[in-house]
Amino acid sequence: MKPKDLILVLDFGGQYNQLIARRVRECNVYSEVVPFNISLEEIKKKNPKGIIFTGGPASVYGAESPKCVDGIFELGIPILGICYGMQLMSYILGGKVSSASTREYGETNVNIDNTSLLFKGFESTNIFLMSHTDYVESLPEGFRRIGYTSSCPNAAIENKDKKLYGIQFHPEVNNSVNGSLVIKNFLYNVCNCSGDWVMSSFVEDSIRSLKEKIGNKKALCALSGGVDSSVAAVLLSKAIGKNLTCIFVDHGLLRKNEGDEVEKVFTSQYDLNFIRVNAKDLFLDKLSGVTDPEAKRKIIGEEFIRVFEQEAKKIGKVDFLVQGTIYPDVIESGLGKSSVIKSHHNVGGLPDTIDFKEIIEPLRNLFKDEVRKTGLELGIPENLVYRQPFPGPGLAIRIIGNITEDKLDILKDADKIFTDEIKNAGLDRSINQYFAVLTNLKSVGVMGDERTYDYTIALRAVETTDFMTGNWSKIPYDVLGKVSNRIVNEVKHVNRVVYDITSKPPATIEWE
Repeated sequence: MKPKDLILVLDFGGQYNQLIARRVRECNVYSEVVPFNISLEEIKKKNPKGIIFTGGPASVYGAESPKCVDGIFELGIPILGICYGMQLMSYILGGKVSSASTREYGETNVNIDNTSLLFKGFESTNIFLMSHTDYVESLPEGFRRIGYTSSCPNAAIENKDKKLYGIQFHPEVNNSVNGSLVIKNFLYNVCNCSGDWVMSSFVEDSIRSLKEKIGNKKALCALSGGVDSSVAAVLLSKAIGKNLTCIFVDHGLLRKNEGDEVEKVFTSQYDLNFIRVNAKDLFLDKLSGVTDPEAKRKIIGEEFIRVFEQEAKKIGKVDFLVQGTIYPDVIESGLGKSSVIKSHHNVGGLPDTIDFKEIIEPLRNLFKDEVRKTGLELGIPENLVYRQPFPGPGLAIRIIGNITEDKLDILKDADKIFTDEIKNAGLDRSINQYFAVLTNLKSVGVMGDERTYDYTIALRAVETTDFMTGNWSKIPYDVLGKVSNRIVNEVKHVNRVVYDITSKPPATIEWE
């Protein structure tokens, strides 16, 4: 069953664009991200209940700045412009957009008119995240101000008759207090959405579309045993059954005992064609002497594909390669307009020619929490659905510098201790990602009255809902102390443990 309502999110190049679509879906309204220059014909064909213009890095008065198609404001469809989207709406409709003397960035008190449909249920002031240099100096005809700050005279505007709204702040991010309520008000008070879309609808639609796309052809799934690839595998199995072959490449860079655990789960609980390839020696040989994290990712990505090609030849013709790529991977790899933060195993490192007709990424537009919800809808056991997120390149990017088998053993043991103690403390559900990193730093220590010169282990724990932003977790000192004591006493060649207290941004969750 297709969703009754649709919200189109026009992408103008900002970092939070897919996050806007995610917030819409959280309100039980289906959304799609589309190019900023989508045609009027295509918009009419999709028949959306509303349109959201995203933010973006450009200035609307610039010659090369992205513009929406002419006539979009005459369609009679409600539109909400966010940041650049508000400035674009104002600029096109006759307002004036100028460069501010002072850039406004961060959490800001915004004075709002809560008689507006957009701000129903708000107090007269609210904290929202601002991030802009340009601002709307004068409003287009027919608009009125419904929000302002001490340095931004028009932080929110509306034309109630034409159902056009603009906000200078970003309601989609966690920093904005009750930001999701702004989006909900737009969906229900302005667009009159019914809220009929739920995750089960995504599952049903995905299975149906995969059946139509693949038919009786064969697909090969890159199964790592992590949450993303596991959900992708089960989703495909529901669609095409035995026409799916899951190849689990054990590159030797997994967490302690993880390879055996993955094999047990997928051979005992699912009716899949499962192949395990033990390729540790191959990967360690290729990674020998490599210290650059991007080089590691590229090498591992290429070797993964090579192994899949070899296995595909053994099982006959395979038309599709299935990957568990999710949206944070895509954003950080710099696809589209976003800048490259780091390349990801699923979306980067692919060779120019591969022996597959097409790559299928059924989870590409979902965030991690949505992937978990999908997994539960598919009936995947909770212990697998809530498995710790793990990067495709595995421990290769949690070992700083050169990778050796000895270093892998050190990190596996340290990581296992950290994971066990987090679970023992009952923190495994409240902390969204936690792991150990083997730094390339050695320092002097004293153990048994003797001088040591050994490695430093860094612990990382982050609390987040979308993995696009996150705060470091304030783990109780007694838990950290126990972890540290166990690691330095039980793991050879480690004499120091440190804890990473950096949030995202400015840091990424992974170290490399």
